[in-house]
Amino acid sequence: MNFSQARQRFYQEINHSNQQIDLAKAALYIAQEQFPELEAEDYLNALDEMAAEVLERLDEERYPLRVIQTLNQYLFEDLEFRGNDSNYYDPNNSYLNQVIDRRTGIPITLSVVYLEIAKRINFPMVGIGMPGHFLIRPEFEGVGIYVDVFNRGEVLFPEDCEAKLAEVYGQRVKLRPQFLSPVTSRQILARMLTNLKVIYMNAGEILKAVSAIERILLLFPEAPNERRDRGILYYQLERWTEARQDLENYLKNQPQAQDAVIIRQLLARMNSNR
Repeated sequence: MNFSQARQRFYQEINHSNQQIDLAKAALYIAQEQFPELEAEDYLNALDEMAAEVLERLDEERYPLRVIQTLNQYLFEDLEFRGNDSNYYDPNNSYLNQVIDRRTGIPITLSVVYLEIAKRINFPMVGIGMPGHFLIRPEFEGVGIYVDVFNRGEVLFPEDCEAKLAEVYGQRVKLRPQFLSPVTSRQILARMLTNLKVIYMNAGEILKAVSAIERILLLFPEAPNERRDRGILYYQLERWTEARQDLENYLKNQPQAQDAVIIRQLLARMNSNR
């Protein structure tokens, strides 16, 4: 595979088991494609220093709520990390180096900062892939609380999560158990890349959108919708051979897909251009 150095590093990192993937490193390797001068070690050291600061503030009795309060005080009051309400779809919000430098991000990238500091202070937390709004929670049996890092570490109970869903979608949404299930490092990275994919597609930056999809497919090689989307982008770039390969693969695996007729029309157009 003729990968850039950043892509090679990303591929090597995600080639570990889920438990062994270094989430911060992999996220920084995503950013390194956009910022080639980025030194991942600088940002890993910054996370180490933040964790050391938090450790100095913690009491010996580490009750989950007290640890969360300490983390919140340090990150959101002392360092002034914040959710970017004013420019939510700025791609910089999805790059971990930029989030650390600017102390500004979106739910998932701010959550990665929080998770990485929590890991370094031996306070286990997990990501929660709630639709439309990423959360985290302490990984202790029966704790039953969630943390909304985008909103300054607000502590939520399940009923609050349901209210948050209604706020995101503008209507009442029934809270299903899977909405509050923990997600893996691979899923977190794929969600970060999906955000970038959508941002770049909407901005018409097709090559950057393709780059995001390529990395999603390194994480989940069998993801049919990603192959379809990449095929459509290749079609827009008039890269017919690659477009045909992805779209034919999509139809082979999803012959009854709702958009199958449209995809067959695209393939027919390309075949007529041969």
